[in-house]
Amino acid sequence: MNSRLTGAYGEVYTARYLRCSGYTIIEANYHCRLGEIDIIASDGKYICFIEVKTRDENAVFPAREAVDYGKQKKITATAGLYLSNNKTKLQPRFDVAEVYLKDGKAFDFKYIKNAYGS
Repeated sequence: MNSRLTGAYGEVYTARYLRCSGYTIIEANYHCRLGEIDIIASDGKYICFIEVKTRDENAVFPAREAVDYGKQKKITATAGLYLSNNKTKLQPRFDVAEVYLKDGKAFDFKYIKNAYGS
């Protein structure tokens, strides 16, 4: 599976997990001049800006490590622009979803709430 399909699979898997966990998906693949956010969702208390990282079973490092300081700053800036254009009373939260694949199917999943802050 190429990296684009792998990423899309991870995002669909994460969106399904979120819906089953009671979240409402607000946007997927939100783009603006500052960057991109994989999934924007709400659990009723928080508006969650979710970065999805999908990796093969043989990944050397945890997927969350790809969300380094530079990536975090880009996501928080993008979220700030989103919030300036989409008013909400919900508290923002930055989450990371890790999807691990074996033979093209998810075999492990970790959802990290409040993975980092601005």
